[in-house]
Amino acid sequence: MNHPLTDAPVPDVPGLEAALRAAVDGEVRFDAGSRGAYATDGSNYRQVPVGIVVPRTVEAGARAVEVCARFRAPVLSRGGGTSLAGQSTNTAVVIDWSKYCHALVSVDPDARTCVVEPGIVLDELNRRLADHGLQFGPKPSTHSHCALGGMIGNNSCGASAQAYGKTVDNVRRLEVLTYDGVRMWVGPTSRAERARIAAEGGRRAELYDGLDRIVAEYLADIRQGYPKIPRRVSGYNLDSLLPENGLDVARTLVGSEGTLVTVLRAELDLVPVPARQSLLVLGYDDICAAADDVTHLLEHCRPDQLEALDGRMAQLMREEHAYLESLDALPEGDSWLMLQFGGDSQEDVDAQAHALLRAVGRSEKDATVAFSDDPEREQRMLRAREAGLGVTARPPDDRETWEGWEDSAVPPERLGDYLRDLKKLFEEFDYDHPSLYGHFGQGCVHTRIPFGLRTAEGVARFRRFLERAADLVASYGGSLSGEHGDGQARGELLTRMFGDRLVTAFGELKTLFDPDDRMNPGKIVHPHPVDGQLRLGPHWRPATPATHFGFPDDDHSFNRAVMRCVGIGNCRGHSGGVMCPSYRATREEEHSTRGRARLLFEMLGGHADSAVEDGWRSTEVHDALDLCLACKGCKSDCPTGVDMATLKAEFLSHHYEGRMRPAAHYSMGWLPVWARLSRLAPSLVNAALHAPGLSRAGKLLAGVDAARSAPVFAGQSFVQWWRARDAEAPDPADPRTVVLWPDTFSTYFHPAIAVSAVRVLEDAGFRVAVPDRPVCCGLTWISTGQLPRAQKVLRHTLDVLRPYLEAGTPVIGLEPSCTAVFRSDAPELMPEDQDVQRLAGQVRTFAEHLVHHAPDGWRPPRLDRHATVQTHCHQHAVMKFDADRELMGRAGLDADVLDEGCCGLAGNFGFESGHHEVSMAVAELGVLPAVRGASPDSLVLCDGFSCRTQIEQGGTGRRALHLAEALALGLDGPLPGEHPEQSAMRPARPSRAVRWSTTAAAAVTVGAAATAAGRGVLRALRRA
Repeated sequence: MNHPLTDAPVPDVPGLEAALRAAVDGEVRFDAGSRGAYATDGSNYRQVPVGIVVPRTVEAGARAVEVCARFRAPVLSRGGGTSLAGQSTNTAVVIDWSKYCHALVSVDPDARTCVVEPGIVLDELNRRLADHGLQFGPKPSTHSHCALGGMIGNNSCGASAQAYGKTVDNVRRLEVLTYDGVRMWVGPTSRAERARIAAEGGRRAELYDGLDRIVAEYLADIRQGYPKIPRRVSGYNLDSLLPENGLDVARTLVGSEGTLVTVLRAELDLVPVPARQSLLVLGYDDICAAADDVTHLLEHCRPDQLEALDGRMAQLMREEHAYLESLDALPEGDSWLMLQFGGDSQEDVDAQAHALLRAVGRSEKDATVAFSDDPEREQRMLRAREAGLGVTARPPDDRETWEGWEDSAVPPERLGDYLRDLKKLFEEFDYDHPSLYGHFGQGCVHTRIPFGLRTAEGVARFRRFLERAADLVASYGGSLSGEHGDGQARGELLTRMFGDRLVTAFGELKTLFDPDDRMNPGKIVHPHPVDGQLRLGPHWRPATPATHFGFPDDDHSFNRAVMRCVGIGNCRGHSGGVMCPSYRATREEEHSTRGRARLLFEMLGGHADSAVEDGWRSTEVHDALDLCLACKGCKSDCPTGVDMATLKAEFLSHHYEGRMRPAAHYSMGWLPVWARLSRLAPSLVNAALHAPGLSRAGKLLAGVDAARSAPVFAGQSFVQWWRARDAEAPDPADPRTVVLWPDTFSTYFHPAIAVSAVRVLEDAGFRVAVPDRPVCCGLTWISTGQLPRAQKVLRHTLDVLRPYLEAGTPVIGLEPSCTAVFRSDAPELMPEDQDVQRLAGQVRTFAEHLVHHAPDGWRPPRLDRHATVQTHCHQHAVMKFDADRELMGRAGLDADVLDEGCCGLAGNFGFESGHHEVSMAVAELGVLPAVRGASPDSLVLCDGFSCRTQIEQGGTGRRALHLAEALALGLDGPLPGEHPEQSAMRPARPSRAVRWSTTAAAAVTVGAAATAAGRGVLRALRRA
């Protein structure tokens, strides 16, 4: 039943917004876009916020709570927003601590403690602690982006809880703020401190008196009613108030999900970082047999982790072609237990693993055993387990799987039997065979279940299943939640686990701290129904718009493509991979892949209270997508494969349909046309593009940012060079024939790349063909959302390539973004076109062709040089980089392949007006500093035109080469000692004299025209 105060509306929203803007040092957002981006978390639930506050300081956040209390507005503190039980979505003022309030306030290495602000991300905290050899022990799978405030709110755990316990076990003190304004540090309370608090009187004393009363009233219930298991996360931690536990108020508040207080700062206990680790993987016939063996294993060892992975998840990974390296490292079996050992030396950790094997009668030589003390191999094997949520969220069979019963926990000694009964329950409800995995060393089970959350019948079955599952886990002495908390998903079920008296005690604790139910209302206490406020539900009626892209991997549905995002939040990571560059630069939710997906979901208008009301014309969605670099990093880095670049292109196509587009869409969107026209007078074009005054005016008209320099057109294009060569066209059917794709960038700006590719391919014994008519992949039209034009361009290209397509001739791409169009975008844009499918199968990268198809006797020239290498984002996402690594290795290159994310230019993005600041901010996150740090004698390699341009214009003092150029230079002999890139040909910028003379000529021309026009006006006036 809903609580009357929980559902009370905020009476004066405009007044609240104005008061927050006046009082809070931070960003106050009550616009539809911000509210839509925060409307849900990683759960099944959705509630549109009243507004968002992003405080710049902890004091500002406290001030925001004070203002909300004055207006009786509900408050929800939010960190990474990854909660799976609905506790970080609410019709409330959401305080997002993650953008600014992320300080490591202090560290005491001797005491092994630190003080942090709530917005600090776990990986970032541990990075800052690394110099002290310390870390925060609990490490959930969201460690790259979860905030400590959220971990405290959820009582997060992760695999490392096997060694270090839950978050509650690692919190020493909390600085908290109650809704009615009491601000205090809390922790264990001695008798002397308790007496001092009582003597001081006031609201704080009232709180402590109330805690004493609750403990006294429910003492026996608390001692007897809490499951004695490692992973009890459900319910409030009333057991921390017991006398034997030191009346620890901080630990009582951990896991309260923002329903009692606002956490402002936290003092944490730290643990040493293990010097060495090893990993032992044991194979079993099925997951229940693996679970049965857990207690036996733990009798003989104390691992840092004891994780489980079942055959169903392995099957899903193989079907999705994901984490194959991880699977290859596993031993025989259909389910596996992974035990990680930590210690001070390699001998120590190895000995722990071998001692366990001897104790259980196994050997490292057994087919069902895999042992590793190689950190890189260990990470590969563990990555498969850590990827569970993403892999199971969107199975290849297109079933939708959901949270709801995703983290139950039981005593480890009863785990096998519990899994057998849970499987029977799945069968009874016809839920097929969900994957079962998790933290088996502590009896915690993860799964995602194909609940039918779109129909009334499916939702009713969902509720019945949860009730039955809650009774089942309670019968085993377990916990509804072993990690993710209660929120809305389990709040209504707590009586089935704890009974009426303890749940009444929870309510009294809530009333004590938050008598008006304004702190994250509707969660844990007075909870909304488990089947209420669903993100989908039987009343969800979204629009089903016609689209240009076919979305073949999403049942041909734009809606399903949008719903790939399940809120995991990896796009909010700060390092590693590519996704999401705009979030890393701005730290804004709506500029993350997840935030944009949420707004697109709202745009579909399936709910009466959808924040976005004007569909494709939405300015809120447009503004969120505006800073999307269309890098495609999310296509590969997102665990569920969200392709925001494609969604953005589709949106832009409809958003501008039938009306004027931004100037950049005409200038850069039609770049292939303007590049071809530059052949009429390339020197004059270059002079005009770089002439003082004239270039600035041109940029303004073209929608190009004034801070950008236009790339220089080559005097002779690659196609012109090729025609002048007058080589005989090879037979398309000749197995040695390859088509070299003349992309716009390698043809008109950096033709030396294509020329170099011809040299290397011919050195390898191939016969090179180049299309005899103009062709284009349509990339620039796709990225600007001019999709009908892109389809027309592609059809023309297919017509030109038809002889080669029919003959099966390989097509070699040099520019990764163009190659990615043929592999990915074109098949999605024209899924029924067989020539598109043929081209997708025949196109190869330069490296792929040389590594996999060059004659056996051919070897690339030896370069014997260190190389700093930036992978183009589209290659990272679509083609991958394995072949390039192999080719560079064969050429003797010691390649440092950067893992610094996107370069920030991203095609037209970094050139567009208003994007320069974000573009450079992205570049400065890693790529540019890495290039500046490269030694003068090393190569800087980038196959992407955008990456090369950003490096050249980014103040690095270096110029990047394409791998084809580096190999061609190697054909000519040893590379120069320093700055080897200077040996490669690049078109030169017009001289200062030419640029100024062009400006002068333009001024004279304009002056003459103005004079002539003036005379004409005078003559007309005289005649009048």
